[in-house]
Amino acid sequence: MVLNTIRLQNFRNYQDSFFSLHEGVNIICGENAQGKTNFLEAVSYLSCVRSFRTLYKKELIGFGEQTLRVEAQLISRNREFDVEINLSGTRSPVIYVNKVKLKRNFELAGLLKSVLFSPDDLYLVKGGASERRRFLDIALTQLRPQYANLITEYNKLLEHKTRILKDSEWKPALLDTLDDFSFRMMKIGAMIIKYRAEFVALLSPEAETVHFGASGQRERLSVAYKTVRSVSKPTNDIKTIEKELLDHYAAHRQAEIQSKSCLSGPHKDDIELLIDDFPARTYASQGQTRTVALSLKLAERELFFRDCGEYPLLLLDDVLSELDTKRQDFVLNKIHGGQVIITCCEDEKPAKVLSGRLFTIHKGAIKCMRELKTE
Repeated sequence: MVLNTIRLQNFRNYQDSFFSLHEGVNIICGENAQGKTNFLEAVSYLSCVRSFRTLYKKELIGFGEQTLRVEAQLISRNREFDVEINLSGTRSPVIYVNKVKLKRNFELAGLLKSVLFSPDDLYLVKGGASERRRFLDIALTQLRPQYANLITEYNKLLEHKTRILKDSEWKPALLDTLDDFSFRMMKIGAMIIKYRAEFVALLSPEAETVHFGASGQRERLSVAYKTVRSVSKPTNDIKTIEKELLDHYAAHRQAEIQSKSCLSGPHKDDIELLIDDFPARTYASQGQTRTVALSLKLAERELFFRDCGEYPLLLLDDVLSELDTKRQDFVLNKIHGGQVIITCCEDEKPAKVLSGRLFTIHKGAIKCMRELKTE
């Protein structure tokens, strides 16, 4: 899986820039606020049609412009694809693959798989459960495109059910529809739990191995999936999970009405992260936090490779800060194989020890490009 070329028109501070990328390592250098992270955002947007920095599409469009365009040529599943994304204001993006317009945006999912690490991923460890659920959802949407439909439908049902519960005090008749929404939620929720549990079961030993190596074999990471307590085993068959969710709902139905909130379902899922049996969220240092987040992302990359036989595109933004020298060396040695795009300042380590292609960025344009070769 290789992104050969990408052209950005009016994407953030890129007016019209064309990149021909190396099939291995690509280093994006430059001073602060020149567009390094913007470039990673564009590549990530090409992969999953969502920004990892903002919920508002219009913020992606360059200042004073009305539309943006991202064009790319890539190789996936041993085939060449031309992809074009056009975005105007707050409207849904218009996407073409090999000049054929896609009917639904999620059809692009999985064509260019990517794994992204950015400084915000520290919230995977220090943030709330929603950050870790988001990590699961992004990964599974790329691995299993049908998962996108499930999570979209579940979130819509959750929104409607929450509205019913909140408004029922003034409109009690709304509660007549409560069970219908709840039963459908539990049916979809059982499938979501099954997907998530199986993914974490595969992710856990890989992340633990990566973290053990990155820490110089001094720390042990534990990764465990947590869902509704009534679910005895989240990797059970879907019918069993669904029944256990329905039992939990029945036992908490009155509590939901009184609290005006949904108490049953995978919208409360979490991933437990422990370092040497201590909660990473509470006890991890900055360096340890970054190591845990990186371990999860590098483990995700390996799972993608096992699943489809191709490495996903690895996007690394400011990856080495707050890591000691040994952890930096481990990360740089671990990213070989597959295509990588990594950002750094011009005097940083990646440009000195990695071979590939280096782009120096200035005000949203390529200032220079040169090949890198290690001795």
